[in-house]
Amino acid sequence: MNTIRRIAIIALLTSIASVSAGAAFAQNAMAAAVAKPVSLPDIVIGSPKAPVTITEYASMSCSHCAAFGENVFPMLRSKYIDTGKVRFVFREFPLDIKAAAAAILARCIARNDSEKYLGAVEVLFKQQDRLIAQTKDTLLLVGKLNGMSEQDVTACQMDQAQFDKLTADQKYAYQTLKVDSTPTFFVNGERLKGSMSFEELEARIKPLLKK
Repeated sequence: MNTIRRIAIIALLTSIASVSAGAAFAQNAMAAAVAKPVSLPDIVIGSPKAPVTITEYASMSCSHCAAFGENVFPMLRSKYIDTGKVRFVFREFPLDIKAAAAAILARCIARNDSEKYLGAVEVLFKQQDRLIAQTKDTLLLVGKLNGMSEQDVTACQMDQAQFDKLTADQKYAYQTLKVDSTPTFFVNGERLKGSMSFEELEARIKPLLKK
């Protein structure tokens, strides 16, 4: 191999290494930005020592989010979350006031219990069409199913501080994390936009478990 060719190959390899390092640094920076504490307590399940963290931004009025919750999340949970391989974080990104109201109701039902919150979200997703068409009645129904009176639900919806925190978190997601649609996922800092099948998500998880 002549000297010029050897120098060219070394320069190419150095360039590739530099690009890879830059991409890794950017992803690590994004992972740190996603992990930064936000205004509302995070909804988290799974081992804090899990090698993979998936953060989902969802809206209660988003049909793709509901489909993910019904069709993909149960498999993700049984195979990866409950086995300690994945830590799952759920964050609200309401696309409209109806979704915001539903998110706040779930917060009131849960009282910082992540499992109760996700249970309320599951019910809200199943009632999604009704939530959009008859918001107040649906919120009252879901609240009642979780032991809340009409007065409790009304008081929950009047909690402006909670709505302000939700707005602040959404602003951070939009401006810093570049979330502008739902669902949006972050897998160890890598942003993935749009609906995902279990197979697509698993393809992102498996390589990270081998590191």
